[in-house]
Amino acid sequence: MSTHDDQEELKPTATPGYKPSAAKTAEEYAKLDAEDESLARWKASLGITPGAEGADTSGPKVTVLTLELDSPTLPAGKKIIFNLSDTAKLADTKKNPIVIKEGVEYNVRITFKVNHSIISGVRYMQLVKRAGVKVDKMEQMLGSYGPHPKGEAYAKNFDPEESPSGMLARSGSYNVKSRVIDDDGEVYAEWEWSFKLAKEW
Repeated sequence: MSTHDDQEELKPTATPGYKPSAAKTAEEYAKLDAEDESLARWKASLGITPGAEGADTSGPKVTVLTLELDSPTLPAGKKIIFNLSDTAKLADTKKNPIVIKEGVEYNVRITFKVNHSIISGVRYMQLVKRAGVKVDKMEQMLGSYGPHPKGEAYAKNFDPEESPSGMLARSGSYNVKSRVIDDDGEVYAEWEWSFKLAKEW
């Protein structure tokens, strides 16, 4: 369970002077500047057309599908992918943390679907703690999206990072709180998982 301090750490960084505009649905965006043909074509390429949104806006705006850790050093055929609909497997990482090789370059990839509306200023936040002490925080911009014209998922690869190394880094496991949030503070997904560092994958 997240503490108050964790909640503060998982808030997106505010850009001085920036004020998010009022949220609009895809239908409202489709009707804006409807007389501008080139803009209408561009919006249509994003799946933003009058009537395309449909009547059902009751579900979540965003569904986060997977979180993947990728590295050129991973053995052939080995994949580290969290299916976020499998909450039991995520919870199991607290007892059986995933293993990440120490001192290697890796990157995080996230896949998600935009179900309706337009989302803007969406970020992936990650807070890493060991024995209750913060050791790392990541904030990566996902961007702004409309529903995919073909209903497909979007994928975002983050910049490569290097895993810590050394005996101290290998002692104990790391607890991670992940969140997908927008500039307005709307949380689209939040989950927890654990990992440990080792000499090999």
